[in-house]
Amino acid sequence: MRKLSYFVAASIDGFIGAPDGEADFFTRHLTADFVEYLKNEAPDTLPTAARRAFGIDDEPNREYDTIIQGRASYDLALRIGVTSPYAHLREYVASNSITQSPDPNVRIVSGDIAAAVRDLKKEDGLGIYLCGGAHLAGQLIGEVDELVIKTYPVVLGAGMPMFSAPFRLADFALESLRSFDNGAVVRKYARKPEVEHTGQD
Repeated sequence: MRKLSYFVAASIDGFIGAPDGEADFFTRHLTADFVEYLKNEAPDTLPTAARRAFGIDDEPNREYDTIIQGRASYDLALRIGVTSPYAHLREYVASNSITQSPDPNVRIVSGDIAAAVRDLKKEDGLGIYLCGGAHLAGQLIGEVDELVIKTYPVVLGAGMPMFSAPFRLADFALESLRSFDNGAVVRKYARKPEVEHTGQD
């Protein structure tokens, strides 16, 4: 069964964007060594336009062949006239308000998003890239198998959380940690199996 990976940029205090969702300030930290990391080790997660700019658009997918993102995240592309921002992947957009897809490569998913993701996991193929945002991640928190957090050296104080969800304890194990010249840190976590508590000592 393939896994769902939440690959996300965040501030030191755990926000993935400003209160209105804007996150362009993270791009100030795209220094040479960090861009090389994204190009060489995480090319599947780059928008297709960035892959073309870097000259890597013809490279086959390595880790992910599917992406799922929320309506607000997808709207960022639509505002600049891009209907298929991740054309190198199978694109799913979680939305109850979009009734018809604006692009043949984009499938609209509504209703029980977690059930839809569980069905995707049963298919053969590479992993599924959860792009965001907070509301969608909150709906899928129980399905996230892996967290890859790009923590940038900024503090926002308030903003969009990594997960917009009720309190629920979920344990993850640190698998790797890398630091970069720009002060960013990339941490990869794998979900730990849930332990059933019997109430006995």
